[in-house]
Amino acid sequence: MSTRAMAQQLSLITLGVADLAVTHAFYADGLGWAPTLYVPGEVLFLQVGPGMLLSLWSRAEMDAEAGATAPAVGRDGSAPVTLGHLTGSPADVDAVLAAAAAAGGAVLRPGGRRDWGGYSGYFTDPDGFRWEVAHNPGFVVAPDGSVRIGTVSNGPGE
Repeated sequence: MSTRAMAQQLSLITLGVADLAVTHAFYADGLGWAPTLYVPGEVLFLQVGPGMLLSLWSRAEMDAEAGATAPAVGRDGSAPVTLGHLTGSPADVDAVLAAAAAAGGAVLRPGGRRDWGGYSGYFTDPDGFRWEVAHNPGFVVAPDGSVRIGTVSNGPGE
């Protein structure tokens, strides 16, 4: 019998945002993501994968219900969290970064080859939440959005 009190799953990521209308404009209008539920001034839910919702909640509403928290910030002042979006190719990484910039996001780092063998870049949304957009040749993304980790090759001489 397992002593685990909580199933190993993540169903909902909730981010507190300053201005929900600006957030809606970025994700729905700018990136073209389809809202699952939008309550202006309160919350925006986006289905981001099988069994996974991204909740963008008014920071005032979040603080009122859950209590205010001090922001967890890194040395550079940003939250030490990165959300990830996997793509099928390096060209797709560049296209997503361009779409994020056109929607009002800030590209922190353009797409480029990384030491870990893939290609990635970074942008922030209007609230400063950092997104990594990556093509990892060792990850296989199925049409339903599920991810399988395959064989990773570090090149000749591994």
